[in-house]
Amino acid sequence: MKKEIIKIKGITNPSDPFNHVIKAGNLLFLSSQLSADLKKQKILNGNIREQTKQALENIKFLLESSGSSMENIVKVKIYMRNINDFDEMNKIYSKYFEKGQEPARVTIQAVSPIKNIDIEIEVIAVL
Repeated sequence: MKKEIIKIKGITNPSDPFNHVIKAGNLLFLSSQLSADLKKQKILNGNIREQTKQALENIKFLLESSGSSMENIVKVKIYMRNINDFDEMNKIYSKYFEKGQEPARVTIQAVSPIKNIDIEIEVIAVL
C-alpha cells in the first residue's frame, strides 16, 4: 500500500511540517482539525461550540474535497483542553452524524500547543 499526499484545491499547504490529508489504500487520514480558516491559515477564536463546529466543517470540507464524506468516517479522536466542555461539544458533534451510524470515537483531555484552541479533532475515513 502506497502513501499519497492529497492536495486540496483552494487551500495553501500548512506552514508546519504536516499535510492535511493522506491517502493509503482506500483510507483517508486527516490531521487534527481545529477552529481555523484553512484558506487563510488563520486561527478563529470562539467558545467550545463555535470551535467544535469550525473543526467539523473543516473535516467535512477536506473529506468532500478528497472524494469522501462525513458518513464515511470510521474513527474519531477528540482532544479537548477542558473535559468539562464535553456536553457542549457533544451537542454540536452529534449534528454531524446520523443517529446510530456514528463512528468509533475516543475523547482525550489535552492542551493544544496553539494558543486559544480548546479542541482538535482527528479522523480516519474510507473512500
